[in-house]
Amino acid sequence: MDAMDLGPSVTPRALATEAVHAGREDLADLGLHAPPIDLSTTYPSYDARGEAARIDEFATTGARLDGPPVYARLDNPTVARFEEALARLEGAEAAVAFASGMAALTAVLLARASQGLRHVVAVRPLYGCSDHLLDAGLLGTEVTWTDPAGIAEAIRPDTGLVMVESPANPTLAEADVRAIAHSCGSVPLLVDNTFATPVLQRPVEQGARIVLHSATKYLGGHGDVMGGVVACDEEFARTLRQVRFATGGVLHPLAGYLLLRGLSTLPVRVRAASTTAAELVRRLTTDPRIARVHYPRIGGAMIAFEVYGEPHDVIAGVRLITPAVSLGSVDTLIQHPASISHRIVAEGDRRSAGVNDRLLRMSVGLEDVEDLWRDLTQALSAPPAGSPRAAAAGRPAAVPGPAGR
Repeated sequence: MDAMDLGPSVTPRALATEAVHAGREDLADLGLHAPPIDLSTTYPSYDARGEAARIDEFATTGARLDGPPVYARLDNPTVARFEEALARLEGAEAAVAFASGMAALTAVLLARASQGLRHVVAVRPLYGCSDHLLDAGLLGTEVTWTDPAGIAEAIRPDTGLVMVESPANPTLAEADVRAIAHSCGSVPLLVDNTFATPVLQRPVEQGARIVLHSATKYLGGHGDVMGGVVACDEEFARTLRQVRFATGGVLHPLAGYLLLRGLSTLPVRVRAASTTAAELVRRLTTDPRIARVHYPRIGGAMIAFEVYGEPHDVIAGVRLITPAVSLGSVDTLIQHPASISHRIVAEGDRRSAGVNDRLLRMSVGLEDVEDLWRDLTQALSAPPAGSPRAAAAGRPAAVPGPAGR
Protein backbone atom coordinates (compact mmCIF):
# COMPACT_ATOMS: atom_id res chain seq x y z
CA MET A 1 0.00 0.00 0.00
CA ASP A 2 2.84 2.40 0.74
CA ALA A 3 4.82 1.51 -2.40
CA MET A 4 3.69 3.08 -5.68
CA ASP A 5 4.46 1.01 -8.79
CA LEU A 6 5.58 3.43 -11.51
CA GLY A 7 6.30 0.78 -14.13
CA PRO A 8 8.96 -1.86 -14.77
CA SER A 9 11.80 0.60 -15.40
CA VAL A 10 11.13 2.91 -12.44
CA THR A 11 11.87 2.16 -8.80
CA PRO A 12 8.61 2.19 -6.79
CA ARG A 13 8.19 5.20 -4.53
CA ALA A 14 6.40 5.51 -1.21
CA LEU A 15 2.94 7.07 -1.17
CA ALA A 16 4.19 10.08 0.80
CA THR A 17 6.89 10.72 -1.80
CA GLU A 18 4.47 10.32 -4.68
CA ALA A 19 2.00 12.72 -3.04
CA VAL A 20 4.68 15.41 -3.01
CA HIS A 21 6.11 14.88 -6.50
CA ALA A 22 3.33 13.53 -8.75
CA GLY A 23 2.28 16.11 -11.31
CA ARG A 24 5.37 18.22 -10.64
CA GLU A 25 8.24 16.26 -12.23
CA ASP A 26 8.78 18.77 -15.04
CA LEU A 27 9.01 21.87 -12.85
CA ALA A 28 12.81 21.89 -12.43
CA ASP A 29 13.28 21.68 -16.20
CA LEU A 30 10.94 24.64 -16.54
CA GLY A 31 12.98 26.58 -14.01
CA LEU A 32 10.11 26.55 -11.53
CA HIS A 33 9.59 25.31 -8.00
CA ALA A 34 5.85 25.87 -7.51
CA PRO A 35 3.37 24.72 -10.17
CA PRO A 36 2.13 27.59 -12.35
CA ILE A 37 -1.54 28.59 -12.44
CA ASP A 38 -2.91 28.98 -15.97
CA LEU A 39 -6.04 31.12 -15.73
CA SER A 40 -6.59 31.52 -19.48
CA THR A 41 -10.06 30.78 -20.79
CA THR A 42 -8.92 30.74 -24.41
CA TYR A 43 -5.65 30.29 -26.30
CA PRO A 44 -4.44 31.98 -29.49
CA SER A 45 -3.73 30.02 -32.66
CA TYR A 46 -3.01 31.19 -36.20
CA ASP A 47 -3.59 27.73 -37.64
CA ALA A 48 -7.38 27.36 -37.87
CA ARG A 49 -7.13 24.20 -39.98
CA GLY A 50 -4.86 22.59 -37.41
CA GLU A 51 -7.19 23.57 -34.61
CA ALA A 52 -10.14 22.11 -36.52
CA ALA A 53 -8.30 18.82 -36.88
CA ARG A 54 -7.47 18.71 -33.18
CA ILE A 55 -11.06 19.47 -32.18
CA ASP A 56 -12.28 16.76 -34.55
CA GLU A 57 -9.87 14.36 -32.88
CA PHE A 58 -11.20 15.24 -29.43
CA ALA A 59 -14.80 14.91 -30.60
CA THR A 60 -14.02 11.46 -31.96
CA THR A 61 -11.83 10.05 -29.20
CA GLY A 62 -12.01 12.25 -26.09
CA ALA A 63 -8.23 12.00 -25.80
CA ARG A 64 -6.36 14.90 -24.22
CA LEU A 65 -5.14 17.24 -26.96
CA ASP A 66 -1.48 17.30 -27.95
CA GLY A 67 0.06 20.75 -27.97
CA PRO A 68 -1.36 23.93 -26.43
CA PRO A 69 -4.96 24.06 -25.17
CA VAL A 70 -7.75 25.47 -27.33
CA TYR A 71 -10.36 26.48 -24.78
CA ALA A 72 -10.58 26.03 -21.02
CA ARG A 73 -13.66 23.79 -21.25
CA LEU A 74 -11.56 21.30 -23.21
CA ASP A 75 -8.54 21.21 -20.94
CA ASN A 76 -6.40 23.25 -18.58
CA PRO A 77 -2.71 22.63 -17.77
CA THR A 78 -3.06 23.32 -14.03
CA VAL A 79 -6.03 21.01 -13.66
CA ALA A 80 -4.21 18.38 -15.72
CA ARG A 81 -1.40 18.34 -13.14
CA PHE A 82 -3.89 17.57 -10.38
CA GLU A 83 -5.52 14.86 -12.50
CA GLU A 84 -2.18 13.19 -13.19
CA ALA A 85 -1.22 13.26 -9.52
CA LEU A 86 -4.53 11.85 -8.28
CA ALA A 87 -4.46 9.07 -10.87
CA ARG A 88 -1.01 8.07 -9.67
CA LEU A 89 -2.07 8.05 -6.03
CA GLU A 90 -5.11 5.89 -6.83
CA GLY A 91 -3.14 3.54 -9.08
CA ALA A 92 -5.37 4.34 -12.05
CA GLU A 93 -4.51 5.08 -15.67
CA ALA A 94 -6.22 8.47 -15.69
CA ALA A 95 -8.34 10.92 -13.75
CA VAL A 96 -10.83 13.57 -14.82
CA ALA A 97 -11.63 16.51 -12.54
CA PHE A 98 -14.92 18.37 -12.21
CA ALA A 99 -16.39 21.40 -10.44
CA SER A 100 -17.71 19.29 -7.54
CA GLY A 101 -18.13 15.74 -6.40
CA MET A 102 -21.75 15.75 -7.57
CA ALA A 103 -20.68 17.06 -10.99
CA ALA A 104 -18.24 14.15 -11.16
CA LEU A 105 -20.93 11.58 -10.31
CA THR A 106 -23.31 13.22 -12.79
CA ALA A 107 -20.72 12.86 -15.54
CA VAL A 108 -20.26 9.16 -14.76
CA LEU A 109 -24.01 8.53 -14.93
CA LEU A 110 -24.35 10.49 -18.17
CA ALA A 111 -21.40 8.67 -19.71
CA ARG A 112 -22.97 5.28 -19.02
CA ALA A 113 -26.44 6.46 -20.07
CA SER A 114 -25.00 7.65 -23.40
CA GLN A 115 -24.26 3.98 -24.10
CA GLY A 116 -27.84 2.94 -23.30
CA LEU A 117 -26.90 1.74 -19.81
CA ARG A 118 -29.23 3.72 -17.56
CA HIS A 119 -29.68 1.19 -14.75
CA VAL A 120 -27.61 1.50 -11.57
CA VAL A 121 -27.26 -1.01 -8.75
CA ALA A 122 -26.36 0.74 -5.50
CA VAL A 123 -25.75 -0.08 -1.85
CA ARG A 124 -26.90 2.23 0.94
CA PRO A 125 -25.82 4.28 2.68
CA LEU A 126 -24.33 6.75 0.24
CA TYR A 127 -23.79 10.45 0.68
CA GLY A 128 -27.27 11.98 0.82
CA CYS A 129 -27.10 13.90 -2.47
CA SER A 130 -25.68 10.87 -4.28
CA ASP A 131 -28.63 8.87 -2.95
CA HIS A 132 -31.05 11.58 -4.08
CA LEU A 133 -29.54 11.88 -7.56
CA LEU A 134 -29.98 8.15 -8.10
CA ASP A 135 -33.34 7.73 -6.42
CA ALA A 136 -35.03 10.75 -8.01
CA GLY A 137 -34.07 9.71 -11.53
CA LEU A 138 -33.12 13.28 -12.35
CA LEU A 139 -30.78 12.12 -15.13
CA GLY A 140 -33.13 9.50 -16.51
CA THR A 141 -31.41 6.72 -14.60
CA GLU A 142 -33.11 3.91 -12.70
CA VAL A 143 -31.67 2.52 -9.47
CA THR A 144 -32.03 -0.81 -7.70
CA TRP A 145 -31.02 -0.63 -4.05
CA THR A 146 -29.63 -3.83 -2.60
CA ASP A 147 -27.20 -5.17 -0.04
CA PRO A 148 -23.82 -6.49 -1.20
CA ALA A 149 -25.07 -10.08 -1.27
CA GLY A 150 -27.80 -9.15 -3.76
CA ILE A 151 -25.68 -7.29 -6.31
CA ALA A 152 -25.23 -10.12 -8.80
CA GLU A 153 -28.95 -10.87 -8.85
CA ALA A 154 -29.84 -7.17 -9.29
CA ILE A 155 -27.71 -6.71 -12.42
CA ARG A 156 -29.66 -6.44 -15.68
CA PRO A 157 -28.62 -6.20 -19.36
CA ASP A 158 -28.96 -2.41 -19.15
CA THR A 159 -26.99 -2.05 -15.90
CA GLY A 160 -24.21 0.43 -16.46
CA LEU A 161 -22.83 0.78 -12.98
CA VAL A 162 -22.65 -0.67 -9.49
CA MET A 163 -22.01 1.97 -6.82
CA VAL A 164 -20.85 1.63 -3.23
CA GLU A 165 -19.26 4.00 -0.73
CA SER A 166 -16.73 2.54 1.69
CA PRO A 167 -16.40 3.61 4.42
CA ALA A 168 -19.96 4.85 3.93
CA ASN A 169 -21.29 8.29 4.73
CA PRO A 170 -22.29 8.68 7.54
CA THR A 171 -22.34 5.27 9.26
CA LEU A 172 -18.78 4.32 8.25
CA ALA A 173 -19.99 0.87 7.18
CA GLU A 174 -17.33 -0.92 5.14
CA ALA A 175 -17.81 -2.96 1.99
CA ASP A 176 -15.72 -5.89 0.81
CA VAL A 177 -14.68 -4.18 -2.42
CA ARG A 178 -12.91 -7.21 -3.83
CA ALA A 179 -15.93 -9.47 -3.30
CA ILE A 180 -18.33 -6.88 -4.71
CA ALA A 181 -16.13 -6.37 -7.77
CA HIS A 182 -16.31 -10.12 -8.38
CA SER A 183 -20.11 -10.00 -8.11
CA CYS A 184 -20.24 -7.21 -10.70
CA GLY A 185 -18.85 -9.36 -13.49
CA SER A 186 -18.36 -7.11 -16.51
CA VAL A 187 -20.31 -4.19 -15.02
CA PRO A 188 -18.01 -1.43 -13.73
CA LEU A 189 -17.86 -1.01 -9.96
CA LEU A 190 -17.69 2.60 -8.75
CA VAL A 191 -16.33 3.11 -5.24
CA ASP A 192 -16.72 6.47 -3.53
CA ASN A 193 -13.35 6.72 -1.78
CA THR A 194 -13.86 10.19 -0.29
CA PHE A 195 -13.63 9.08 3.35
CA ALA A 196 -10.71 6.70 2.99
CA THR A 197 -8.58 8.51 0.39
CA PRO A 198 -5.77 6.57 -1.33
CA VAL A 199 -3.84 6.83 1.94
CA LEU A 200 -6.06 4.15 3.50
CA GLN A 201 -7.30 2.18 0.49
CA ARG A 202 -6.95 2.05 -3.29
CA PRO A 203 -10.10 0.45 -4.71
CA VAL A 204 -8.57 -0.10 -8.17
CA GLU A 205 -6.23 -2.66 -6.59
CA GLN A 206 -9.31 -4.49 -5.29
CA GLY A 207 -11.10 -4.66 -8.61
CA ALA A 208 -13.02 -1.37 -8.79
CA ARG A 209 -12.92 0.27 -12.22
CA ILE A 210 -14.08 3.75 -11.20
CA VAL A 211 -13.07 5.69 -8.07
CA LEU A 212 -14.97 8.83 -7.09
CA HIS A 213 -13.85 11.62 -4.78
CA SER A 214 -15.46 14.73 -3.49
CA ALA A 215 -12.14 16.54 -3.74
CA THR A 216 -13.65 19.26 -1.56
CA LYS A 217 -12.92 17.04 1.41
CA TYR A 218 -9.57 15.40 2.21
CA LEU A 219 -7.87 16.03 -1.13
CA GLY A 220 -8.20 19.78 -0.66
CA GLY A 221 -7.98 19.44 3.08
CA HIS A 222 -8.47 23.04 4.19
CA GLY A 223 -12.16 23.77 3.63
CA ASP A 224 -11.45 26.38 0.98
CA VAL A 225 -11.82 24.62 -2.37
CA MET A 226 -14.61 22.71 -4.09
CA GLY A 227 -14.06 19.99 -6.66
CA GLY A 228 -14.64 16.41 -7.69
CA VAL A 229 -12.54 13.84 -9.50
CA VAL A 230 -12.96 10.40 -11.07
CA ALA A 231 -10.02 7.99 -11.35
CA CYS A 232 -10.47 5.28 -13.98
CA ASP A 233 -8.95 3.71 -17.08
CA GLU A 234 -8.06 5.92 -20.05
CA GLU A 235 -10.91 4.59 -22.18
CA PHE A 236 -13.58 5.74 -19.72
CA ALA A 237 -11.67 8.96 -19.03
CA ARG A 238 -12.03 9.88 -22.70
CA THR A 239 -15.82 9.61 -22.45
CA LEU A 240 -15.81 11.65 -19.24
CA ARG A 241 -13.80 14.40 -20.92
CA GLN A 242 -16.38 14.57 -23.68
CA VAL A 243 -19.20 14.78 -21.15
CA ARG A 244 -17.33 17.49 -19.23
CA PHE A 245 -16.81 19.50 -22.41
CA ALA A 246 -20.47 19.21 -23.37
CA THR A 247 -21.94 19.92 -19.94
CA GLY A 248 -19.39 22.46 -18.70
CA GLY A 249 -18.79 21.06 -15.23
CA VAL A 250 -15.12 22.06 -15.33
CA LEU A 251 -12.82 22.53 -12.37
CA HIS A 252 -11.48 26.09 -12.05
CA PRO A 253 -7.68 26.30 -12.47
CA LEU A 254 -7.23 27.92 -9.07
CA ALA A 255 -9.12 25.00 -7.52
CA GLY A 256 -6.87 22.63 -9.46
CA TYR A 257 -3.83 24.38 -8.03
CA LEU A 258 -5.16 24.18 -4.48
CA LEU A 259 -6.08 20.52 -4.87
CA LEU A 260 -2.63 19.65 -6.19
CA ARG A 261 -1.13 21.46 -3.22
CA GLY A 262 -3.50 19.61 -0.90
CA LEU A 263 -2.31 16.25 -2.20
CA SER A 264 1.24 17.00 -1.08
CA THR A 265 0.20 16.91 2.59
CA LEU A 266 -2.60 14.35 2.24
CA PRO A 267 -0.74 11.38 3.81
CA VAL A 268 0.52 13.48 6.73
CA ARG A 269 -2.89 15.00 7.41
CA VAL A 270 -4.85 11.75 7.14
CA ARG A 271 -2.47 9.79 9.36
CA ALA A 272 -2.25 12.49 12.04
CA ALA A 273 -6.00 13.01 12.16
CA SER A 274 -6.56 9.24 12.18
CA THR A 275 -4.37 8.85 15.25
CA THR A 276 -6.44 11.44 17.10
CA ALA A 277 -9.70 9.89 15.88
CA ALA A 278 -8.70 6.47 17.13
CA GLU A 279 -8.02 7.88 20.60
CA LEU A 280 -11.37 9.71 20.64
CA VAL A 281 -13.08 6.46 19.62
CA ARG A 282 -11.40 4.68 22.52
CA ARG A 283 -12.76 7.26 24.95
CA LEU A 284 -16.22 7.47 23.41
CA THR A 285 -16.60 3.69 23.48
CA THR A 286 -16.43 3.67 27.29
CA ASP A 287 -18.43 6.88 27.83
CA PRO A 288 -21.83 6.17 29.46
CA ARG A 289 -23.43 9.01 27.47
CA ILE A 290 -22.70 7.21 24.18
CA ALA A 291 -24.99 4.42 22.97
CA ARG A 292 -22.84 3.25 20.07
CA VAL A 293 -19.65 4.23 18.23
CA HIS A 294 -19.05 3.59 14.53
CA TYR A 295 -15.45 3.44 13.33
CA PRO A 296 -14.09 1.53 10.31
CA ARG A 297 -11.54 -1.26 10.54
CA ILE A 298 -9.21 0.58 8.18
CA GLY A 299 -9.16 3.54 10.55
CA GLY A 300 -9.38 7.09 9.31
CA ALA A 301 -10.37 10.48 10.67
CA MET A 302 -14.16 10.03 10.48
CA ILE A 303 -16.16 9.04 13.56
CA ALA A 304 -19.90 8.45 13.96
CA PHE A 305 -21.59 7.93 17.29
CA GLU A 306 -25.09 7.67 18.70
CA VAL A 307 -25.95 9.52 21.90
CA TYR A 308 -28.46 8.65 24.61
CA GLY A 309 -29.28 12.31 25.04
CA GLU A 310 -30.42 14.97 22.58
CA PRO A 311 -27.99 15.19 19.61
CA HIS A 312 -29.03 18.76 18.83
CA ASP A 313 -27.81 19.83 22.25
CA VAL A 314 -24.38 18.39 21.45
CA ILE A 315 -24.28 20.35 18.19
CA ALA A 316 -25.27 23.51 20.04
CA GLY A 317 -22.79 22.86 22.84
CA VAL A 318 -19.46 22.61 21.03
CA ARG A 319 -17.12 25.60 21.09
CA LEU A 320 -13.77 24.43 19.66
CA ILE A 321 -15.30 21.90 17.28
CA THR A 322 -17.14 23.56 14.39
CA PRO A 323 -20.80 22.56 13.86
CA ALA A 324 -20.86 22.42 10.05
CA VAL A 325 -21.38 20.11 7.10
CA SER A 326 -18.52 18.81 4.97
CA LEU A 327 -15.44 17.02 6.27
CA GLY A 328 -11.75 16.43 5.73
CA SER A 329 -10.54 19.85 6.83
CA VAL A 330 -7.67 20.62 9.20
CA ASP A 331 -10.23 21.63 11.82
CA THR A 332 -12.74 19.28 13.43
CA LEU A 333 -16.34 19.42 12.22
CA ILE A 334 -19.47 17.83 13.63
CA GLN A 335 -22.95 17.53 12.15
CA HIS A 336 -26.27 15.75 12.55
CA PRO A 337 -26.78 13.71 9.34
CA ALA A 338 -30.55 13.27 9.71
CA SER A 339 -30.92 17.06 9.74
CA ILE A 340 -28.30 18.07 7.19
CA SER A 341 -26.25 15.81 4.92
CA HIS A 342 -28.91 13.09 4.59
CA ARG A 343 -32.05 15.20 5.10
CA ILE A 344 -32.83 14.88 1.38
CA VAL A 345 -33.07 11.07 1.72
CA ALA A 346 -36.55 9.78 2.59
CA GLU A 347 -36.87 9.12 6.32
CA GLY A 348 -37.60 5.42 5.93
CA ASP A 349 -34.60 4.94 3.65
CA ARG A 350 -32.39 6.88 6.06
CA ARG A 351 -33.39 4.71 8.98
CA SER A 352 -33.06 1.44 7.10
CA ALA A 353 -29.53 2.48 6.14
CA GLY A 354 -28.62 3.08 9.79
CA VAL A 355 -28.91 6.88 9.75
CA ASN A 356 -31.03 7.28 12.87
CA ASP A 357 -31.97 10.53 14.62
CA ARG A 358 -29.40 10.11 17.41
CA LEU A 359 -26.41 9.68 15.09
CA LEU A 360 -23.72 12.36 14.95
CA ARG A 361 -20.86 12.44 12.45
CA MET A 362 -17.52 14.00 13.29
CA SER A 363 -14.61 14.75 10.99
CA VAL A 364 -11.53 14.87 13.20
CA GLY A 365 -8.95 17.52 12.35
CA LEU A 366 -5.44 18.32 13.48
CA GLU A 367 -6.12 19.85 16.88
CA ASP A 368 -4.68 18.36 20.07
CA VAL A 369 -6.69 15.37 21.24
CA GLU A 370 -7.05 16.69 24.79
CA ASP A 371 -8.55 19.97 23.60
CA LEU A 372 -10.99 18.13 21.35
CA TRP A 373 -11.99 15.72 24.11
CA ARG A 374 -12.54 18.55 26.57
CA ASP A 375 -14.83 20.34 24.13
CA LEU A 376 -16.71 17.21 23.16
CA THR A 377 -17.27 15.94 26.68
CA GLN A 378 -18.51 19.37 27.78
CA ALA A 379 -20.95 19.41 24.87
CA LEU A 380 -22.18 15.92 25.76
CA SER A 381 -22.94 17.13 29.27
CA ALA A 382 -24.33 20.52 28.27
CA PRO A 383 -27.84 21.51 29.40
CA PRO A 384 -30.56 21.63 26.74
CA ALA A 385 -30.39 24.67 24.46
CA GLY A 386 -32.82 27.38 25.55
CA SER A 387 -32.97 26.19 29.18
CA PRO A 388 -32.13 28.52 32.08
CA ARG A 389 -28.89 26.60 32.68
CA ALA A 390 -27.94 27.04 29.03
CA ALA A 391 -28.72 30.75 29.16
CA ALA A 392 -26.58 31.13 32.26
CA ALA A 393 -23.74 29.41 30.44
CA GLY A 394 -24.11 31.76 27.50
CA ARG A 395 -25.33 29.15 25.03
CA PRO A 396 -27.60 30.30 22.21
CA ALA A 397 -31.09 28.90 21.78
CA ALA A 398 -31.36 26.14 19.23
CA VAL A 399 -32.21 27.25 15.67
CA PRO A 400 -33.62 24.74 13.17
CA GLY A 401 -31.05 23.86 10.49
CA PRO A 402 -31.57 23.93 6.73
CA ALA A 403 -33.31 21.03 5.07
CA GLY A 404 -30.48 20.32 2.65
CA ARG A 405 -26.79 20.68 2.29
